[in-house]
Amino acid sequence: MKANPSAVFVFPSTEEFVRNPDVTFPFRQESNFHYLSGFEEPESFLVLAPSKSKPGSHRMVLFVRKRDVEKEMWEGERYGVEGALRVFGADEACLIEEFDKKFPELLQGAEKVYFRLGLDRETDERVLRGLEAARKALGRSGRGLLPIHDPGEVLGEMRLFKSAEEVELLRKACRITALAHKTAMKEVRPGMNEYEIEALIDYTFRRNGCQRVGYGSIVAGGKNATCLHYRANNEPLRDGELLLVDAGGEFDYYTSDITRTFPVGDSFTAPQASLYDLCLRSQKEAIAITKPGTTLVAIHRKVCEVLTEGLLSLGLLAGKRDELIQAGGHRRFYPHNTSHWLGMDVHDVGFYQNNGEPRMLEPGMVFTIEPGLYVQPGDAAAPERFRNIGIRIEDDILVTANGCENLTQDAPKERTEIEALKA
Repeated sequence: MKANPSAVFVFPSTEEFVRNPDVTFPFRQESNFHYLSGFEEPESFLVLAPSKSKPGSHRMVLFVRKRDVEKEMWEGERYGVEGALRVFGADEACLIEEFDKKFPELLQGAEKVYFRLGLDRETDERVLRGLEAARKALGRSGRGLLPIHDPGEVLGEMRLFKSAEEVELLRKACRITALAHKTAMKEVRPGMNEYEIEALIDYTFRRNGCQRVGYGSIVAGGKNATCLHYRANNEPLRDGELLLVDAGGEFDYYTSDITRTFPVGDSFTAPQASLYDLCLRSQKEAIAITKPGTTLVAIHRKVCEVLTEGLLSLGLLAGKRDELIQAGGHRRFYPHNTSHWLGMDVHDVGFYQNNGEPRMLEPGMVFTIEPGLYVQPGDAAAPERFRNIGIRIEDDILVTANGCENLTQDAPKERTEIEALKA
């Protein structure tokens, strides 16, 4: 705003989506809207417009649904205009029905507009109509529509660096999620179904304060774990197989993202243990180099180096180490990247590069470190004892002034610790 004193910033709320006939999906506010306002109702707009009384500053205008006694009896209380002012500190508040009339007025004197096009056709058309009305109000000025810029990059850089308050919310989400994973390890038994574990995890999230899951949980037993985004979660769990659980609870709009892999029965088999120990070693070495000044690319490279060496020793790869690393030979068993930003969204916002170069880590950034190994059922070139095994180990890492903090360290991942817990 300081750099753009004559800009208007426009943020629409998430719309309610119909699930079937007259039932909607659970509502979750659009992340940027909530980040800036805390307001959680649909059919709303947040507009940050140049202040008329304080040149060089902006005023916060919320467009909200009107109070409706009959609808509130069915659907719950609304804040209305008065609540938008009193509870959320808006400088001005209007009914959503007034947006089409008021928005062109808020554009008076503006030089540019920050608004993300393409999320919703109806919203796009509404904002563009307002821009056209503002242009016409200028008369025969020769001016075109105000230039539109995407606010995502600006807000992405803000959200990338977590405040102390945001870190505490992430810690809470991570503690609850770690408890859910630990509970799943203790309770899983041969003969249970994947959906039973999913239900147990969801229950632990909600019982301990998470309002929702941060993303669709992956509960993958046996060969299902070799599918990176397995979502069916509906097959029986068998003794002698592993269970991969990728699940994160969301607490006050901040999500954790943990993956743990553990036996359905009492212990790892020898082939499972060999792959698990290799995956865990690669993760530990990646965490050990995490500090300000390193990059996510360097962290990924470290994981790939460790995994390649281990795959060679296990006979899953053949050739020269350096040549395999250069050629990406590990991708046959490890096809994804090691890290992504984490925060309000599980794949959170923020640039991964600066001027075409990998971005250096700085204090306040939060991201995942999640190496994996997946030996596909149909990989005839792999030794049979390793086929159908899928392993991923994922933790959430906060960059600190001198190193890093593992926010999800409460979720057991040492093989001996897991087996002792199950016993």
